Amino acid sequence: MSIPTLALVQGPEEILAERGVESVVDAVRAAEPEAEVVRLYAASYQPGELGVHASPSLFGGWTVIVVHDMDEADDALVEDLLAYLARPEESVTLVVRHKSGNRGKKVLDTLRAGGARTIEAKAVRSEADKHAFVKHEFREARRRIAEDAVGALVQAVGKDLRELAGACAQLARDVQGTVEVDDVHTYYGERVETTGFKVAEAALAGDEAGAMSLLRHAMNGGLDPVPLVAVLAMQLRQVGRVAAAGRGSSTQVARDLGIAPWQVDQARRVARGWDGPRLGRAVEAVARADVDVKGGLRTEAAVRAPEYAVERAVLQVCRARHGEDG
Repeated sequence: MSIPTLALVQGPEEILAERGVESVVDAVRAAEPEAEVVRLYAASYQPGELGVHASPSLFGGWTVIVVHDMDEADDALVEDLLAYLARPEESVTLVVRHKSGNRGKKVLDTLRAGGARTIEAKAVRSEADKHAFVKHEFREARRRIAEDAVGALVQAVGKDLRELAGACAQLARDVQGTVEVDDVHTYYGERVETTGFKVAEAALAGDEAGAMSLLRHAMNGGLDPVPLVAVLAMQLRQVGRVAAAGRGSSTQVARDLGIAPWQVDQARRVARGWDGPRLGRAVEAVARADVDVKGGLRTEAAVRAPEYAVERAVLQVCRARHGEDG
């Protein structure tokens, strides 16, 4: 197996970039188990440092030099990299990590022209991207996860990709058979995002008793009202956006809105019980609660406590669903 001698890891997503770098190191060590790994950082780079580490050792052996933050490189690092690429060493693998921008473009162009292995670390930001990431993690682990479980997991821990990756690994390791939504709730059901999603789902369905029971359980568990209101607002917005997107296929609407097809289907099911005026009243109720829980206007709800503001908003959403006044 040939050893890669040049690699470019490009893109802003740190966990994907770390995996990309490690994949090159692993490929080298598969052939050269004792290969040394040297890491250079743009912020602390000293002129000539690359050449020192790239110089052949008296004892032989392979060296992997990882240059981090090429997009922040000063002129000295750029010049040293170009000089090295003009005359690369035989027993060295050079890995360049570049997040974004045009800084060091000549180095990047030279790497590509030299046949460098290119690894993309594209940003994972949208809901659709996160769903795709979860599915990829389970495919890599040779495990299966149900579609609604993917959505529940993203809702629970999707704010941080590294945490999401850890959650995927834990579920793949601990759960036998296909990972279902109940498994996600067992492991991450007390997370505020998951609880907020459950409350919002019950409220939008007009299930007053269920929504209030879930909400009070969450409050008794010490969950912050602010993100609970934020999740409720997000779900209402999603119903409105999907309803306004028209009757295209779930896949097309999902692509246009940057969400998953199952979320489109779910929002459409919820939207059947709503019309524009009632949805507007629900949005207004949640907006008032958002101000109250953040200590804004001194309304009656804010005076009585943020928890009361959330309870009132949930009740108003439930009643709006049935066409009742709050």
